[in-house]
Amino acid sequence: MSKGSEAASRRVSKSAALGCAIAALCAIAVYGQFISSSGQSRAAAAQTEAVQYLFPEQVSLPAGKPSTVALHFRIAPGLHINSHTPGDEFLIPTSFSIPAGEGVRLAVTSYPAGTTMALPADPKTKLNVYTGEFVIQARLVAEAGEHLVRGKLRYQACDQTQCMPPKTITVAMDVTGK
Repeated sequence: MSKGSEAASRRVSKSAALGCAIAALCAIAVYGQFISSSGQSRAAAAQTEAVQYLFPEQVSLPAGKPSTVALHFRIAPGLHINSHTPGDEFLIPTSFSIPAGEGVRLAVTSYPAGTTMALPADPKTKLNVYTGEFVIQARLVAEAGEHLVRGKLRYQACDQTQCMPPKTITVAMDVTGK
């Protein structure tokens, strides 16, 4: 190998090494943005749902008559979700719905009052949020028969520093209209 090609080879090797070092630093910086205040990575947090539907799994209702069903949910520790009335038009409210054609119609939904919260980054802005466990009162009207209802809960979960993308989970119930 000539001295010129040897020098060129060293420059390429140094450039490649520098490029790898920069890529590694960028990867560390990006990873650091996904660490929550509790030290848990966003990837690990995403493996467990931010909001979990707890119960009921089965409900019997008088056919054709509006009946209230209490839907129980739990929010993962260290997270909060915007309430149904989050206090700012730019925040995504929590909402429950039942698609048409399920054999069960959602007549009215009553949401719990949220808790007022301020974030450390902006203590003047007050948010209305849910934390821990909460219950939505859904007034349902079921047709006669057995129905597998796949309701939808849409929410946006956040920690103390950032919010995750909005998400919709399925709220599955076996509903019998008698």
